Amino acid sequence: MSSDVKIVKPTGVLDGIQASPFRQNIVSLADKGAKTILIDFQDVTFMDSSGLGALVLALKAVRMAGGRLFVCSINEQIRILFELTSMDRVFEIFETPEEFLKSFEK
Repeated sequence: MSSDVKIVKPTGVLDGIQASPFRQNIVSLADKGAKTILIDFQDVTFMDSSGLGALVLALKAVRMAGGRLFVCSINEQIRILFELTSMDRVFEIFETPEEFLKSFEK
């Protein structure tokens, strides 16, 4: 795993309760100089609009800090949420962390 990539692996339900700590974790990484952040959703079972909002705010913060944010391993529910909100056009989505790393290392 490249040391240039910071990976965030949220777990369980990403809702109004978990959204703020999730966003703060990502923003903290960006503030500490992380230039590439990968959000691995493999262990997330459900994400609601609060979780999506936190992800969008985190993306803005990462971009403002000069970094890039990617997502991978989204389940069907998250994929549908992204498609309904057109976030699938905003975020670069990879099937697996390995697929991301292959693309990133090119």
